[in-house]
Amino acid sequence: MAEFRDEWTQEEFLRAKKELEARGRKVLLVDTIAKEIEGAGTVLYNPYELKDYPEGTVLVFYCDTGKETKERLPEFRKKFPDKICISLRGGRGYWRKTLRV
Repeated sequence: MAEFRDEWTQEEFLRAKKELEARGRKVLLVDTIAKEIEGAGTVLYNPYELKDYPEGTVLVFYCDTGKETKERLPEFRKKFPDKICISLRGGRGYWRKTLRV
């Protein structure tokens, strides 16, 4: 079972997404900078839409470096108390299009 820490690497995200979605839990990669990660299936940060996802949905936030989203985790967790909020380590800058699990 995926471990819910403050940060996930890209590999951890990809493995957890596969594992958790196989068990019926939604896992979203949330774009906080309006720069999607090509081919990653990102969702633009919109608090009103994110609140509509089911309880227990995993929201993995990213920015360019991962620093801003990690610092904002307490804010995200307060805004989405029924969701699991995680930051993508290294952000968009460390995403490798060729990495698959």
